[in-house]
Amino acid sequence: MSAPKFTTLGCRLNAYESEAMRELAASAGLQDAQVVNTCAVTAEAVRKAKKEIRRLRREHPEAPIIVTGCAAQTEPETFAAMDEVTRVVGNHEKMQPETWASLAPDMIGDTEKVIVNDIMSVTETAGHMIDGFGTRSRAYVQVQNGCDHRCTFCIIPYGRGNSRSVPAGVVVEQIKRLVDRGFNEVVLTGVDLTSWGADLPAAPRFGDLVMRILKLVPDLPRLRISSIDSIEADENLMQAIATENRLMPHLHLSLQHGDDLILKRMKRRHLRDDAIRFTEEALKLRPDMTFGADIIAGFPTETEAHFENSLKLVDECQLTWLHVFPYSAREGTPAARMPAVHGGAIKERAAQLRAAGEQRVAMHLSHQQGKTHHVLMENAHMGRTEQFTEVRIAQPQAEGSVLKAQVVGQSGGHLLAEAC
Repeated sequence: MSAPKFTTLGCRLNAYESEAMRELAASAGLQDAQVVNTCAVTAEAVRKAKKEIRRLRREHPEAPIIVTGCAAQTEPETFAAMDEVTRVVGNHEKMQPETWASLAPDMIGDTEKVIVNDIMSVTETAGHMIDGFGTRSRAYVQVQNGCDHRCTFCIIPYGRGNSRSVPAGVVVEQIKRLVDRGFNEVVLTGVDLTSWGADLPAAPRFGDLVMRILKLVPDLPRLRISSIDSIEADENLMQAIATENRLMPHLHLSLQHGDDLILKRMKRRHLRDDAIRFTEEALKLRPDMTFGADIIAGFPTETEAHFENSLKLVDECQLTWLHVFPYSAREGTPAARMPAVHGGAIKERAAQLRAAGEQRVAMHLSHQQGKTHHVLMENAHMGRTEQFTEVRIAQPQAEGSVLKAQVVGQSGGHLLAEAC
């Protein structure tokens, strides 16, 4: 008998939840199963999931195949119709021990093929206690799930439900446990992080959580935030940026576009000047701050002039790490009914944005020459600076250690450094 195998598609939160499910499946005695944790962010993500399921059936003809995740939640019938699939499990159900107990080998024939309920009826998110995943260098802690906003391009609220927060005490408890296990960096993750707290008593803000973690877990060397909506940044979050060196100077921003009209058609809650104002303020508070951002190229009705505003935003917000998404229509979203941009133009605009991002990375790397950083080692020869810049070090180091190192050069999009 072998342990269940997990295939994870999509975001870091999915990866976190796969690790929690691995423990639930093991506790239920579920063996030899193939579990596919799907993503629904684009139609291409769904196609990729179906392709992966077919591959797994070819390679494991006798194994039960359990499909879960956002695509399973938003279109369970699609996967239930596949002969290769044994069970389809919803996003809420996948985190419940009783679900996995019902999927144990002696019971799997007795359950319905589709175990998916209304995600909008879910009112809380459990703080699943896992001991980190990926490498020994950093651990991810889920503090929030779901989203109350309805951007016109996004299907995710229908896969994740409305925003739910993990209580601060549960978050602090898990981080203390991770620090005791030797993790030197913790990353806070969620679907809409800056909405954390709105559903909790007294409606605390995300900055309150950050400050509480840093106060109550003094032995935590590094705290990192995965992604934020800058328009929701509160006073305590800005205070933490200004005063807490253990909060890493790297913020990934959900910007999506640089033109006000397109932002309105996306149903975003900020304008381009809001984004510029936020990055300027954050840099005043923390001059070594770097920014990443999500930007969509070729959103419906986007003209060349609209696109130029996105291109200019890369410099105006001093963005370094770009995640560029060529727009892909997602059935069931309002944007899918808007006038589309030609596919060739979308591809070209995405390439221009990526080129602008590469120029910003090159500029960032060139400014690091001779600087000293504290590098969190992800393996013996590669680590990340406080700003999440990749660093290569010739001398082997302990995985998970934090090393003081001086930058001596750059190569292939990463820094070269020597231990001090």
